[in-house]
Amino acid sequence: MSSAHKDACDSMELLFAHALRALPPDEAAAMDSHIDGCADCQQELQTLRPIIESFVSWPTDVLRPSAALWGRLSERIAAETGEEPEPCSPPASLEPEWEEVAPGITCKLLSTDAQQDRVSMLVRLAPGVAYPPHRHAGIEELHLLDGELYIEDRKLLPGDYNLGEAGASDKFVYSETGCTCVLITSTRDVLQ
Repeated sequence: MSSAHKDACDSMELLFAHALRALPPDEAAAMDSHIDGCADCQQELQTLRPIIESFVSWPTDVLRPSAALWGRLSERIAAETGEEPEPCSPPASLEPEWEEVAPGITCKLLSTDAQQDRVSMLVRLAPGVAYPPHRHAGIEELHLLDGELYIEDRKLLPGDYNLGEAGASDKFVYSETGCTCVLITSTRDVLQ
């Protein structure tokens, strides 16, 4: 943060929490109003966005504080404010749920980038299930976590990576054993 901003605005800590989407809805609305009228906060928020957007690729357990940390934070806040500590618990998990998108195929959405038409997700295929033939609208990246997966004539094993070029088609995607993979692809892929 620039020293000019530190001197110009007392909302620095709230700005950081707001950028991380960690404020309750009423405080977030108040912060939005403040940012609309504060050029320093607008500039600082623009500086923070690329950093925060990079968190999308971090494992969620790294970003989610433990219950013990929440307790220590409550104690520290109480000590600094001179008030009694409030019992607090971590916010309810925002972990996305697995969703069955086709028989034997489940997905867990990790992130969506609407501006780039990209989506990151975990995909599970049950044993003996084929993924529908499809054409890549953009680059498709697949990292196999467990099981075995055939893409065309290539057999992938856990730890293997597959890069599908934009415009290419996958006609045969099949798992005899069942598998789980991380899939990063375009939201505009076309099923054939």
